[in-house]
Amino acid sequence: MRPLHPIDFIFLSLEKRQQPMHVGGLFLFELPENASPTFVHDLVEEIRQSKSIPVPPFNNQLNGLFWGEDNEFDLDHHFRHIALPNPGRIRELLVYISQQHSSLIDRAKPLWTCDIIEGIEGNRFAMYFKIHHAMVDGVAGMRLIEKSLSKDPNEKHVVPLWCVEGKRAKRLKAPKPPSVSKIKGVWDTIKSQCEVAPKVMQELSQTIFKEMGKNPDYVSTFQAPPSILNQRVSSARRFAAQSFELDRFRMIAKTLGVTLNDVVLAVCAGALREYLISHNSLPKKPLIAMVPASLRTDDSDVSNRITMILANLATHIEDPIERLDIIRRSVQNSKQRFSRMTANEILNYSAVVYGPAGLNIASGMLPKRQAFNLVISNVPGPREPLYWNGAKLDALYPASIVMDGQALNITLTSYLDKLEVGLIACRNALPKMQNLLTHLEEEIQRFEQKIQELPKEKIVNS
Repeated sequence: MRPLHPIDFIFLSLEKRQQPMHVGGLFLFELPENASPTFVHDLVEEIRQSKSIPVPPFNNQLNGLFWGEDNEFDLDHHFRHIALPNPGRIRELLVYISQQHSSLIDRAKPLWTCDIIEGIEGNRFAMYFKIHHAMVDGVAGMRLIEKSLSKDPNEKHVVPLWCVEGKRAKRLKAPKPPSVSKIKGVWDTIKSQCEVAPKVMQELSQTIFKEMGKNPDYVSTFQAPPSILNQRVSSARRFAAQSFELDRFRMIAKTLGVTLNDVVLAVCAGALREYLISHNSLPKKPLIAMVPASLRTDDSDVSNRITMILANLATHIEDPIERLDIIRRSVQNSKQRFSRMTANEILNYSAVVYGPAGLNIASGMLPKRQAFNLVISNVPGPREPLYWNGAKLDALYPASIVMDGQALNITLTSYLDKLEVGLIACRNALPKMQNLLTHLEEEIQRFEQKIQELPKEKIVNS
């Protein structure tokens, strides 16, 4: 048994009926050439007949404040096979994912489910996988997916995702006396908190006396304006997804001398600005985004090792390049601060600074008074083609979490030469949310046009 990490505990505590706390992914596969009509059915049957044993975190279930092992693992509870009715359009697929992403995962079992979906237009089938955020963060989830798929299109042996054993899973499976393991886990946690306290206090002092109200690039937890993004949510979700060419973002970043993540945030900011203008709801003050940042320095693929950066999205600025500069400076301010701290120090600093915001989200008392307006997450993905039993992975779209006061989440991941965008929102709170996909394309074009109009001396890579 291993103790819950504090962040894992927070994700579990935040969950309620209208606020499921799982993350997921929609994976689209191309059927192999000359595949038999029963290809997907055969794949499902091979998984069901597999003798492979589930490994951590997929065989872990809650046991108080610890993760224990499910000794009565029931695959039928977690694994499902369905087919879309003809014509199996992407629209129907996204409706199904929206419905599935709205429902809670049974806490009496390991906190994940997997759907295989066939009958999709374009000679494709899909896998939709969801897992509680208490079990993995975005980087860990991506590592698990990469381990479960193959780089070899000719590899036909199927190992279910939940049975792929990584280094971390092997370490977790090593037998330990239960009482000793629990005591050691608690003691190690207390010891680590004491060790990081002096540095955390030093950085807090720096933030309070030198940054807040003095540095224009510092983003505090009191800056986010009320907006239609910040209201109570229902249990109904809408999922929308689309792929964009990654080279378009890289070209903008290289030309303007900024990072790819800066451009991603700027494009999202522009799309949000247009969406809010179309609903006569653009705040006079800039929206603030919470951007998760991974603190992983090892090969781990379970639990959560993330902090957050607050980014000023400058949605009050019309010019996209001017907006990009404000975003870049606000993100760089946080990165510089975190560069002075270790991972444990960052986690504890974040707990103190963002703790009140977390309590507000947990209580739902002031949904319109949020430390940030939405979450925008960008997770690096596979750079090589991946296959499952010979079926090529065509696209993967992330689906994340919305909460009271946070009715929209934008999650992006890269795959090959594409940037895959997954939008999840409360269907009742944000009308026509899928229009954001159109606004994203329009904002990319706006940047491309602006670059063409720039004087040559202002182009960084000229």
